[in-house]
Amino acid sequence: MQSTTNYLWLISDLLGQGATANVYRGRHKKTGDLYAVKVFNNLSFLRPLDVQMREFEVLKKLNHKNIVKLFAVEEESNARHKVLVMEYCPYGSLYTVLEEPSNAYGLPEDEFLIVLQDVVAGMNHLREYGIVHRDIKPGNIMRVIGEDGRSVYKLTDFGAARELEDDEQFVSLYGTEEYLHPDMYERAVLRKDHQKKYGATVDLWSIGVTFYHAATGSLPFRPYEGPRRNKEVMYKIITEKPPGAISGQQKFENGKIEWSTEMPISCSLSKGLQSLLTPVLANILEADQEKCWGFDQFFAETSDILHRTVIYVFSLQQATLHHVYIHTYNTATLFQELLFRRTNISIPNQELMYEGRRLVLETNRQAQTFPRTTRDNPIMLLSRDLLTTVGLIFEDPSPPKVQPRYDLDLDASYAKTFAGDVGHLWKTSESLLVYQELVRKGVRGLIELMKEDFSDTAHKKAELSASLGSMDQTMQDIKNKFLPGGTLTDTWTQQVGTHPEDRNVEKIKVLLDAITAIYQQFKKDKAERRLPYNEEQIHKFDKQKLVYHATKARTLFTEECAMKYRLFISKSEEWMRKVHHVRKQLLSLAGQFMNMEQEVTMIIQRVYKLLEQLPQKIIPMASSGIKPQAYLSQSTLVEMTLGMKKLKEEMEGVVKELAENNLFLERFGTLTLDGGLRNVDRV
Repeated sequence: MQSTTNYLWLISDLLGQGATANVYRGRHKKTGDLYAVKVFNNLSFLRPLDVQMREFEVLKKLNHKNIVKLFAVEEESNARHKVLVMEYCPYGSLYTVLEEPSNAYGLPEDEFLIVLQDVVAGMNHLREYGIVHRDIKPGNIMRVIGEDGRSVYKLTDFGAARELEDDEQFVSLYGTEEYLHPDMYERAVLRKDHQKKYGATVDLWSIGVTFYHAATGSLPFRPYEGPRRNKEVMYKIITEKPPGAISGQQKFENGKIEWSTEMPISCSLSKGLQSLLTPVLANILEADQEKCWGFDQFFAETSDILHRTVIYVFSLQQATLHHVYIHTYNTATLFQELLFRRTNISIPNQELMYEGRRLVLETNRQAQTFPRTTRDNPIMLLSRDLLTTVGLIFEDPSPPKVQPRYDLDLDASYAKTFAGDVGHLWKTSESLLVYQELVRKGVRGLIELMKEDFSDTAHKKAELSASLGSMDQTMQDIKNKFLPGGTLTDTWTQQVGTHPEDRNVEKIKVLLDAITAIYQQFKKDKAERRLPYNEEQIHKFDKQKLVYHATKARTLFTEECAMKYRLFISKSEEWMRKVHHVRKQLLSLAGQFMNMEQEVTMIIQRVYKLLEQLPQKIIPMASSGIKPQAYLSQSTLVEMTLGMKKLKEEMEGVVKELAENNLFLERFGTLTLDGGLRNVDRV
């Protein structure tokens, strides 16, 4: 037990350990409240006095929810060493979060956005006070749970921090090598002397590496066998990164560096967020400090991302879910342009549905008034063109491989890898199920939409039935497709693919939990370094179970989830082709009806124009016998024609108009199915 005037702690309650200090979980003597107690060791006193005092002075200035709070500076009772009493963060650090098997391939999008928001806010506070941190990394970003149950991330460990104006530079070296700016890496890790000085923007490089790590679960720059074992190649990667690239990996010994301007397929962030994030990473992961963004542009671009709202859109024919990041004040015009960029569906060909109903967005309607969407209840996007089905893109898992020999370190590494891989399979299987459910939901909505279109078309047909005998068969064919067993039903969606009641996602989760339990035990075994005989045998049995569970999870994913999903997507594409053909038929019929309506309207207008020109003696007949109608029956038109022929001698001034009217009547009576006109002999 150690203590200061107001706080005490156990040596066994170690939270973290560094070169110059240890951090313990301590309590206030009077209240019992928990605090993080940072106790400096003898090595820390070898530093210059101004360096020793720097962390105290920096923390005293800072007061922000995204920076770990300093409560007191006291002295340890016996050794009289300085002690910092700080805010206790019981949920570890961002590194702790990324080490969880479920985050082996990066954080979920919602959690990543919290990290982005909190780190940017904390860094902005540092810049307001002209402070450069110099050791940004996941391990120095602590996590607590707020009152609303959401994570809150806080910057900590200001032992390397110092005040620095925007145009000021420094030469001292701090930081963790995987996150170091290339200029600092060259001197600190490779021990190469140079005369370069460093500005505040070195923090931006570390932030870029941290954000990439949080988004993907991996470091962006990876030599063969890792950065700690291959430092020269690591330096080559970070200094030769081409513009626009956000990662570089060497997969084989002495192999070439494979650069990428995009996140890996396994990244769980949506393409919508990736499209906004990757330019930020590309411009802060820039070795040339002259080309690297400054903090002002970094804050402006990240603020732009964080102030957008997300609209979920599911492209039905393509079977792809999109997160459209848009400002609340942006209009439907920009929204549709963003949809075009994401889906390549041109704006004139875009049709929208929401909750089974057609959605029409006026061009000036702002995004804040759009319907509320979620992943499970998105806006459905349809295209008037035939599209190729894409579906969710994912990588097939590799078979689990282990060395049979007994090795505690290696076995713990295997367990961690298996837990991460199966965790990724679990998330992917859940996404595959969600995509299938969205297709089913969209298909039901599309069928109802087409039924409405068919009903409208049938109503128009009934009003013009005297001239549409040749269309009856086409209309009946379409109607039959809506009947049970017909093309336009959703029966196929229930017959193929996976369903929630299959519980494949839950089955993989059970296997994941078993693997995770073995992984946790293997970590303890690794810490022991040597196991008694009985525990060693249990360890070996658990290793066999580890491989068995991982193999079973892979088989379940491959043969149940992935295979049935691909069959479902194939069936969906086939059905969409048939639907596209029927929709074209309906569109053609609707167009023909519209042409007919226009023809009839023109005839009515011409008839009334003629009536206005008739002699006064026939006006009473016109005013009492004929009233404007939306559509005139064929018999009415015939009676009017006969009446006008009898009055031909009295209408010499309008002979030309009568002839044209006669032509229109004949054209209307000879409309064909395709909307064209037959050539007829004039009577």
